[in-house]
Amino acid sequence: MTAAADGSKLGLDELLVQLIDRAQDVQATQGRLRGLLKANQAVVADLSLPVLLRHVVAAACELSQARYGALGVLDASGGLAEFVTVGMDEATVARIGHLPEGKGLLGALIDDPRPIRLHEMSDDIRSVGFPEHHPPMSTFLGVPVRVRDVVFGHLYLAERLDGDFTAEDTELVSALAATAGVAIENARLYADAQRRQAWLQASTEVTRQLLSVDGEDPLEVIARLARDIADADVVTVLLPTPDGRRVIIEVAAGDGAAELTARTFPLEGSVVGLTLESGAPVLVEDAQTDERFTAQVVDAVTVGPGMCLPLGGPARARGVLSIGRRRGRHLFTPADLEMASTFADHAAVALELADARTDQQRIALLTDRDRIARDLHDHVIQRLFALGLTVQSVASGLDDDPRAQRLHRVVTDIDDTIRQTRTSIFALRGSLGPATSTVRTRLLTVAAEVGPLLGCEPHLRFRGPIDAVVPEPVVDDLVAVLREALTNAARHAGAEHVEVDLLASTTRLSLVVLDDGTGLGGATRRSGLANLRCRAEQHGGTLLLEPGTETPTRPHHEGTRLTWTIPLA
Repeated sequence: MTAAADGSKLGLDELLVQLIDRAQDVQATQGRLRGLLKANQAVVADLSLPVLLRHVVAAACELSQARYGALGVLDASGGLAEFVTVGMDEATVARIGHLPEGKGLLGALIDDPRPIRLHEMSDDIRSVGFPEHHPPMSTFLGVPVRVRDVVFGHLYLAERLDGDFTAEDTELVSALAATAGVAIENARLYADAQRRQAWLQASTEVTRQLLSVDGEDPLEVIARLARDIADADVVTVLLPTPDGRRVIIEVAAGDGAAELTARTFPLEGSVVGLTLESGAPVLVEDAQTDERFTAQVVDAVTVGPGMCLPLGGPARARGVLSIGRRRGRHLFTPADLEMASTFADHAAVALELADARTDQQRIALLTDRDRIARDLHDHVIQRLFALGLTVQSVASGLDDDPRAQRLHRVVTDIDDTIRQTRTSIFALRGSLGPATSTVRTRLLTVAAEVGPLLGCEPHLRFRGPIDAVVPEPVVDDLVAVLREALTNAARHAGAEHVEVDLLASTTRLSLVVLDDGTGLGGATRRSGLANLRCRAEQHGGTLLLEPGTETPTRPHHEGTRLTWTIPLA
């Protein structure tokens, strides 16, 4: 009976031991479940995607007691776009170098997204070893992270602190990965909402700047805002050239902006040409390998992912907004393309509004100037003409009286004032409008262009029916002669005053340019005039270059008189 009692006692002890073990297992399981809940709380605590990814890796390491952890984020092609690590200091990461390429065990998990658990990594045939400076690792656990049934990335854990990873570790980390997938999707949606808000604010800023009197250059505003919001390295605004066969980079912002600005390249066969022709945005994965990107742009900046967006609708795109990131950075997504396209559409509308406002202001100013020109012609000139006739009549009645000469000089001055007023009328009516074929307007434009070189505005006088008698083939030569003559006066004569007289009759045309500069000088003064003589001789005319006369402004400088004459009959 004692033996039976001892047996019963032994069986009871064994049961108690098993019960205690079971209780400890339950307690441990509860502890790990609490750890899972804590890890889930840590994962969903932040909506910033970069911070969230690091929280996921740290929580997985703590939950599985792993020394090292990493989260590999997949790109559109199935490779690794990002690699977030925990357990290695920054110096070690820097010594290892670039992120993994998704080969070996990492690639096996990418190819077949099912959990992998290993006792010794080096014993697995799929292992390709570690790069230089990588810390040694033996035990391994990898699980996929899914977002809406699509593999977002993979959790990699290594070096469990007290042995191998267990099936329970696999289940817990997989549960954490499921929670992480939901959190990542929420973080993505939150980030998209923030970017949409930023794009909308940028659209508002573009409109405000364009409609502001003191706003920045419209295209520069568009490029700057697009670069900031799209997290891009380089942004360009490209406009077609007048011939329609090439495009020019009108504005560039970011890397290589100075080198890119003003570059031109053919439209045919380029992604910019495709965008302009179709009026639809284009997403580019790698500009270095995309044949539609021209070598000129690729050589200037090492662009990888990119977007090309039309500035305007399909019927009329006025240009292209090109947004690029350096090669190796994360790709633009279809959501990025959609948001940037909305911004480009708003920017195009704002540009149209700004152009319409500018045209309206130009029309208002032209209307006002036309009114002034009419008043000058209908009132001032007529009164001056009547006054001149009156003075001339009085002078004619004085015969040889010395006062008659003075009155004749007054009549001459009045005639000169009338001619100057008429010149001003043509300047008022033509200075803001589009280029016209009238001789007066084209010569006034030349004078305005060369004026800054002279340091003064040339004084032009027109006599005779110039616009009626000067044929179109002569006009281009006349413009070239005036430009050359004024440029010579600016560069060589050191003139302070320049007078230009254009005299036309039905048989003859003469252009006289008189300056108060240093005179004819040596041979260098004549070297630039051969083309002017050639233009005159082509029309059967002559070029005469002779000293001028001393003027009150520069009594010690005789100046130069250039007379270019051709027959019109």
